Amino acid sequence: MKHELLVAGFGGQGVLSMGMTLAYAGMVEGKQISWMPSYGPEMRGGTANCIVIVADAKVSSPILTMFDTVIALNQPSLDKFEHAVKPGGLLIFESTNMITAPTRTDITLLPVAAALEAAKLKKREDDEHDRPRCVPRQDACGGDQRRHGGAQKVLPERYHNLLPLNEQALRRGMELSRRPVPA
Repeated sequence: MKHELLVAGFGGQGVLSMGMTLAYAGMVEGKQISWMPSYGPEMRGGTANCIVIVADAKVSSPILTMFDTVIALNQPSLDKFEHAVKPGGLLIFESTNMITAPTRTDITLLPVAAALEAAKLKKREDDEHDRPRCVPRQDACGGDQRRHGGAQKVLPERYHNLLPLNEQALRRGMELSRRPVPA
């Protein structure tokens, strides 16, 4: 088994955290993993993406151009990485803020209104921007992140109070992922 995944969006959307959580879940399962982040100097608002590889055998290189799964959290990421999904692969995209939908017909498309779903979940009261502190997501590699505690290892301790909320988001993301739309 080998799964090659790219998560892409703007800094501040949890791109690197999502990738790191998947990597930790793979490590706990005894898999070989690679996690390679790429981001601009901006803390929030700049581009960010990360490559995650989860495999049974050693990972020879983290440098990839084609992926089994791409998770695009904004329009620029969708525009840039839609072509990077292998034929027969999966493109999960944040449908709430997309202007132009994907056009590929040789992959499975999974639109997820993650921002709207996150807004339905409890918001952190002391967040000055009143932003949801979680995003429904699925573990595209098949592991259950709650069981592995990947989020607990990734999130700084000051955010551990959000772990139950993130578990809710994970469950909701898994529910949403059960209904992929074939292209």
